[in-house]
Amino acid sequence: MIWCRSFNEVTLVVPAGAGTETLWINEPIGPGEHTPGGSRGPHTPRAPMPRWIRGEPTTHGRREHEMTSASQPREFTVEAEYTIGENETCLTALIDQVKTRPYGVLFTRPANFEWVNVTAQEFLNEVFAVAKGIIATGVEQGDRVALLADTRYEWSVLDYAIWAAGAVSVPIYSSSSLSQVQWIIEDSGAVLAITETPDHTDLMKHLVLTEDGTPALKGSTSKLRRILEINSSALDTLRFEGRELSDDLVRERIEATRSADLASLVYTSGTTGRPKGCELTHHNWLAEVRALLTHPIGAIAVPGSRVLTFLPLAHVLARAVSLAFTIGGATQSHWSDFSTLALELQRARPNFILGVPRVFEKVRNSAATNAADGGPVKAALFARAEKAAIDYSRAQDTEEGPSRVLAAAHKVFDRLVYAKIRAAVGNSVQYAVTGGSAMSHDLLHFYRGIGIPIYEGYGLTETAAAAAIDFEDQKIGTVGKPLPGMTIRINDQGEILLKGQMLFRGYWNNPKATAESIVDGWFNTGDLGELLDSGHLVITGRKKDLIVTAGGKNVSPGPLEDIIRAHPLISQAMVVGDGKPFVGLLVTLDPDALKRWKLNRNIPESRTIEELATEPALRGEIQDAINNANATVSHSEAIKRFYILDRDLTEEDDELTPTLKVKRNVVYRRYADAIEHIYRGK
Repeated sequence: MIWCRSFNEVTLVVPAGAGTETLWINEPIGPGEHTPGGSRGPHTPRAPMPRWIRGEPTTHGRREHEMTSASQPREFTVEAEYTIGENETCLTALIDQVKTRPYGVLFTRPANFEWVNVTAQEFLNEVFAVAKGIIATGVEQGDRVALLADTRYEWSVLDYAIWAAGAVSVPIYSSSSLSQVQWIIEDSGAVLAITETPDHTDLMKHLVLTEDGTPALKGSTSKLRRILEINSSALDTLRFEGRELSDDLVRERIEATRSADLASLVYTSGTTGRPKGCELTHHNWLAEVRALLTHPIGAIAVPGSRVLTFLPLAHVLARAVSLAFTIGGATQSHWSDFSTLALELQRARPNFILGVPRVFEKVRNSAATNAADGGPVKAALFARAEKAAIDYSRAQDTEEGPSRVLAAAHKVFDRLVYAKIRAAVGNSVQYAVTGGSAMSHDLLHFYRGIGIPIYEGYGLTETAAAAAIDFEDQKIGTVGKPLPGMTIRINDQGEILLKGQMLFRGYWNNPKATAESIVDGWFNTGDLGELLDSGHLVITGRKKDLIVTAGGKNVSPGPLEDIIRAHPLISQAMVVGDGKPFVGLLVTLDPDALKRWKLNRNIPESRTIEELATEPALRGEIQDAINNANATVSHSEAIKRFYILDRDLTEEDDELTPTLKVKRNVVYRRYADAIEHIYRGK
């Protein structure tokens, strides 16, 4: 999967006749019901949760508290409504679910050119069959098994099967480079690897042990004994090789697994250096799942709900949400081709979407482009509708609420514009969650205004995904309150510290990094933030990303970049200026938006970005975006000059992480000349 290219290929496909009527799914989704415009109805009592979701009853209810004493750092806790037994894991929770609802449909998967249902019992049977094959290959309890594949049904089967075999999963992004794959295979000590394609296999085949017990690559410390390939019948091979083993052997492995045992080694995306392996235990994963399911946002993860999983399952957020929906009993399908994502959303009709900001930006931009294709009248209509949606959403946060005029306009635009956008994503989405990076406030208001509220979350690989989520009492601009079982603290330097049941136990083979990051049980995230009186967390920047200008001014680049990136023409933005006399900016352009921009101005499509970089009209567009960002900071923090790079940043070139965060160290090094050009003669 090629993330950057795929995101640029997402197009909004509006079904014929869409918009003549609005379809709303008005079923309870937690604290209230979904209503047009993203408003929420009165609180609805929730049904008692089954044991595999909440664990054994706790001795206390949900309790939130703040420590406001001047002698103590600011912190906020949300107590857990769940417990986790000594031998409980996500797999045992799944087994409990299967016993209760064996015929419930957990997955739909492509087979023989159609989509077929997979019941809970069928899925568990397949997990056991594949687990027996993994055991038959010689994998012992606690061994590491690498999994390198795009998001697909087989990924979920293998995830649970590796755990059923008593092994530790080591997910690897399908976009990883040769050196990254080598590092993860060697550092983790994986003995078995399962890939998806021949290209994936080529990335590690030189690490397989030869007959003399040493890898083909001279000097490698690899312990890899075998590679199986999904597209070459890996699962059939495992089922065949394990067919003589008893299911009791798998049950013995499951019973021997404790919640405190290592479940997965998940390597960080490496924005600041070589990836570190985060040791996530079975307790961590199950705590994350139960925190989501006992939180109001998890009320949608129930039988009858549909979710389309399209983010990489190698990422903790997508994986945690996928686990939660499976254990909760909802129906899940997988998709990894972003060029056809819009069509798949219409087929799958999901009730919930998990995405990253770029996905939602592309949907909005596609809607705007479709309107522009219809001529100036439709373009103006969309612009007015977008403003009305944002204003309507903002008015919901006031005591007065939307005015009658605004409410009337919103109702008209709902029929003419908003309904078509909802139809383009399946017409059944109740709400969505975004993570990975910040999303612009206007875009969040836009989606809430059109009836698809999007909630921002915050977390890290080290917390097995989400540590906080903005859902109840939504405050756009925050990432919400801590999830149940998590405490957030802000230290004297403004850094966010985390403690809780989801917190990892350390970095694999790296005690120094562990000691530096975990102090007295608190994880130093490196992120900067503030806690509101309500317990909502506001992210203000990244400690390591802080820029100190030659004049000694501290500048947090993240908020500026988020605002600039919201401009349709702009794909990526990176603020520079460390040790320099003023703040500068590197910017890349969105290829699709640039093509549209040229067409509207009768500029030949053949003209390159390099040729257009000095074009006043183009620079004026970029400057408008910069002015919007500069309006939020002081003059000394404002961006003074910018440089347009001649191509977009990509994951393939190791410039972006799989969640599309810029690898600053790589970009600084690669575009040093461009940065110097900004300051030349200054």
